Amino acid sequence: MDAEGFGELLQQAEQLAAETEAVSELPHVERNLQEIQQAGERLRSRTLTRTSQDAADVKASILLGSRGLDIFHISQRLESLSAATTFEPLEPVKDTDIQGFLKNERDNALLSAIEESRRRTFLLAEEYHRESMLVQWEQVKQRVLHTLLGAGEDALDFSQDVEPSFVRDTGALGRSSLDSVEVAYGRQIYLFNEKIVNGHVQPNLGDLCASVADSLDDKSVSDMWLMVKQMTDVLLVPAKDTLKSRTAVDMQMAFSRQALTFLENSYKNYTMVTVFGNLHQAQLGGVPGTYQLVRSFLNIKLPGPLPGMQDGEVEGHPVWALIYYCLRCGDLAAAMQVVNRAQHQLGDFKSWFQEYMTSPDRRLAPATENKLRLHYRRVLRNSADPYKRAVYCLIGKCDITDNHGEVADKTEDYLWLKLNQVCFDDDGSSAPQDRLTLPQLQKQLLEDYGESHFSASQQPFLYCKVLFLTAQFEAAVAFLFRVERLRSHAVHVALVLYELRLLLKSSGQSAQLLSQEPGDPPMVRRLNFIRLLMLYTRKFESTDPREALQYFYFLRNEKDSQGENMFMRCVSELVIESREFDMLLGRLEKDGSRKPGVIDKFAGDTRAIISKVALEAENKGLFEEAIKLFELAKNPDKVLELMNRLLSPVIAQVSAPQSNKERLKNSALAIAERYRTQGIAGDKSVDSTFYLLLDLMTFFDEYHAGHIDRAYDVIERLKLVPLSQESVEERVAAFRNFSDEVRHNLSEVLLATMNILFTQYKRLKGAPAGTPGRPQRTIEDKDGQLRSQARALITFAGMIPYRMAGDTNARLVQMEVLMN
Repeated sequence: MDAEGFGELLQQAEQLAAETEAVSELPHVERNLQEIQQAGERLRSRTLTRTSQDAADVKASILLGSRGLDIFHISQRLESLSAATTFEPLEPVKDTDIQGFLKNERDNALLSAIEESRRRTFLLAEEYHRESMLVQWEQVKQRVLHTLLGAGEDALDFSQDVEPSFVRDTGALGRSSLDSVEVAYGRQIYLFNEKIVNGHVQPNLGDLCASVADSLDDKSVSDMWLMVKQMTDVLLVPAKDTLKSRTAVDMQMAFSRQALTFLENSYKNYTMVTVFGNLHQAQLGGVPGTYQLVRSFLNIKLPGPLPGMQDGEVEGHPVWALIYYCLRCGDLAAAMQVVNRAQHQLGDFKSWFQEYMTSPDRRLAPATENKLRLHYRRVLRNSADPYKRAVYCLIGKCDITDNHGEVADKTEDYLWLKLNQVCFDDDGSSAPQDRLTLPQLQKQLLEDYGESHFSASQQPFLYCKVLFLTAQFEAAVAFLFRVERLRSHAVHVALVLYELRLLLKSSGQSAQLLSQEPGDPPMVRRLNFIRLLMLYTRKFESTDPREALQYFYFLRNEKDSQGENMFMRCVSELVIESREFDMLLGRLEKDGSRKPGVIDKFAGDTRAIISKVALEAENKGLFEEAIKLFELAKNPDKVLELMNRLLSPVIAQVSAPQSNKERLKNSALAIAERYRTQGIAGDKSVDSTFYLLLDLMTFFDEYHAGHIDRAYDVIERLKLVPLSQESVEERVAAFRNFSDEVRHNLSEVLLATMNILFTQYKRLKGAPAGTPGRPQRTIEDKDGQLRSQARALITFAGMIPYRMAGDTNARLVQMEVLMN
């Protein structure tokens, strides 16, 4: 543009500015270029937002309009809806309008009650849902815990030292999962339960299990069961619960005495084996007895003179060594024989030892004990004779820190020495270094030394012995259970303890295998007995459900966290997992009688257990199995209810051999035949629904087979849908009484009936116009009747308060139109 053009533009701008200034009504706005730009941006963004919203509305209208929806009317209806006014209190009226005031108050009270009831209902529903979720989660947790083997960190030991053998571990389907040891134990459990169930005198389970050990030809297992029998051969202290009984002083003293007796007998047997294995070196002779046995044993163990031995010898052996080994063999009389022979060299020891022998609990009087301890501290603490020091510490229960390693070189010797030093009375006269309690010894062995000190992985029976002989039964069982090859032994030791009321059980089922509970005395451990049994049976419950049931019978008096009987719960899970319904719960014969199952032996009221299993099967969606079980439990209402639920989705299907419908049909017909023969009936509504569904199945079978006239006769007799205009109102009223199982099939029934009418109509139209047998007027009447029936069906479909499948009405109208 040239200069003249710019000049003209400038002149016009100045003229426009002068005209604007001349108008006094308008405000004068002064803005620089930056302010004008910002204002323009704001206007532009506002316009864009409105445009984008309009564009979104247009797109929504196009999308929903293509599906036949009017977005304009829908928007208006949504805007008109107001949920807030549903339960709002009404507006107060004037005080002079008494009638209106009372009506308003009444309405306000009603609405407030409705709102409060609604609020409570929602809160209750949330609470029920929460409780249900917690119960389900607890069950899932139990299953997870029962799947994990072991306790604590050991449960997650993923060591791969041994490669798995698939040839050994994987058996053919149906093959037993039990090994020979488990089978042998299972046989003894069966014999034990058989005696109890039949009301006989309860046998000794320990003896039965020990007989298994004898047949295994395994000395370690035999010794373990010998120890279990010895330790459990105690008189129960009367108490309210096992904890008080186990922690009673008398009971702990009895355990200690039994442990010492076991260790002493074992050592005496060891000396005899050693002597008779080396008769030439032992030079056995003299009067048979412990003294001569120990003397011969020392000929082998101490063949030559030892330095540091004090107080002379008897028959060529150190006097204190003879005394110690006589005590080690548990023969105080033999030790006294040695003391009498060397009494001149022993000073006051003879009188002290006589008092020790005559004491019922192997404990000196406090005054005598203090004298002996004083003599020990002054003279013998640093003595070079290890046997003399050991005997004094044993008799006087002093210097508990000395382990006497020169004498007690084996774990059993150390354990015997420490158990002899344990004190049970708290007289306060003993110094801390001279007082050893049973809990202190238990803590030292289980926690301070632990598995690594005793090489428990290489010597599991030794560590088990250490724990068991110190009355730590639960820790011993839990340890053995973690060793897979010894798991069966651990479980049966626990069963023996459980039957003798000596086992401390966990109060919660979700506890670890071995746990401590708040409020228990120190060093008291509890075993999760329920979890132990369920872990053990999980291996074979699917292949050997009979054997698993024998073990579950031990849980008949136990409850889970919800208070449910554990035997019933385990049986329920066992039946569902193994699917051995007939074998375990019995089966129904053709005449309606019940053939007993394995469970009949264990439970007097089998109906409660079968009902429990049936409910569990129903909750898991195993409806066909649940039907059989409810029939076993004589519960026709549930049988028919579940049968209706199964039949409803399949009655309109085409029948085929081996199909789901054919199987359910045969099952339903068998139930119907049985109930009619025996005169059994369920709830009226459920019963009528069941037989109506069976008739509808017959209707659809005839319809699919092409038997149109037969199908028509069936639907006419059922009076489910109207076949005349006069019966429409009646059928609509009757429709309200039908159950959902029938209503779900209404669309198919209407379509099939309309198809039948349409087929009859086409067949009528295809016939010759008139014959002597069928006059023209009869054909016309029939034609009108068919059209009337079709209209009745459409009227019925429109009047019933039920939403049918989307295209049902369209297809009905289409066929009715074709008939017109």
